[in-house]
Amino acid sequence: MSYNWLRCAATPLLLLAFSFMSSSQTHQSYILYVGNYGKGIYAYRYHAGSTKLEPLNLVGEVANPSFLATDRDYHYLYAASEVSGHHDGAIAAFSIDRSTGALTALNSRSSEGMAPCHLVVDHSGKMLMAANYTSGSVPVFPVEHDGKLGELSGLMKASGTGPNAKRQEGPHAHETVLSPDNRFLYVPDLGLDEIRIYKLDPATAKLTPNDPPFVKDEPGSGPRHIVLSHDGKFAYVVHELKPEIGIFSRDTKTGNLTRTHTVSSVPEGFTGHADPAEILLDKAGKFVYASNRTAGTIAVFAVNPDGTLKQVQVVDAPGKMPRGVEFDPTGHLLFVGDQSANRFVIYNIDTKTGHLTATGDSYDMPSPVAFQFVPAK
Repeated sequence: MSYNWLRCAATPLLLLAFSFMSSSQTHQSYILYVGNYGKGIYAYRYHAGSTKLEPLNLVGEVANPSFLATDRDYHYLYAASEVSGHHDGAIAAFSIDRSTGALTALNSRSSEGMAPCHLVVDHSGKMLMAANYTSGSVPVFPVEHDGKLGELSGLMKASGTGPNAKRQEGPHAHETVLSPDNRFLYVPDLGLDEIRIYKLDPATAKLTPNDPPFVKDEPGSGPRHIVLSHDGKFAYVVHELKPEIGIFSRDTKTGNLTRTHTVSSVPEGFTGHADPAEILLDKAGKFVYASNRTAGTIAVFAVNPDGTLKQVQVVDAPGKMPRGVEFDPTGHLLFVGDQSANRFVIYNIDTKTGHLTATGDSYDMPSPVAFQFVPAK
């Protein structure tokens, strides 16, 4: 039997195999929106799994869009306009053109407080909640059928102080996080060392305090951001004033939290300020990631079967202040925004070990601090 015959006979099989591999490995296209401290929202075209992005430049003008969120169907994008000073911030609503990435302004509402730094749309798409950092309140808005924000439907306030006189002179709401079942909202309060807990009513776009209305965190720790385990049984809270992560057990029926212990977000022997910022849990629920701004590092933790954490890596971030971090849609890449270096970088994730490896890819833009991926059409 000749070699030429074998080569010709194999060709259709090779083409068929190649065709199958190509169709099964098709990468989906996304629009990546990046929030920042600047004049508006920037966008990039992104193909899942690739570290090469196509800049789409400034696509939506709004002052200091430091955090971004969408509805679950990706029709609308909302931005927290973190205006500092003695002026109220704002929440801006946009419609999304998923073919071009363009944003069209719908309307904007005062956040009824100073420096809104986070927001979330509930699972039903009927209400939006935000965290006013400086004034410590949580404004609530109904979301209308066309994506616009309705008039304020609630403003949840708090009072008190913490032991750190410079940083905890009053309440400082820092994040708004939903429970998996959309029944509860968790608000880490840096100023009061509390995790405030509210019940949702999407039909009326109202919040009511849970019973009890909060859980106390470690004094002087400054709880900043929180992430819940996928089954809702545990909560992990990154502290800003101490380089730690607080671990809580969670009652899925009542929404209540019970603090169990803490783990360090920096290596043993570390001295100095770390200023932890963001915390994430991967899609498999196996690893937790936390950014340490002043320390310039990303800490990686393995999640044990009992919900506890074990530090497995602390990697240096190539910049001055790694703040906002986010997984890409595949879960194989981590995007890290460096607030001071005016760029964001990308890491590869080993999904078996959780370890991060820098890809070397870097994108310059003003003070990037938040990422939002939207499937493109």
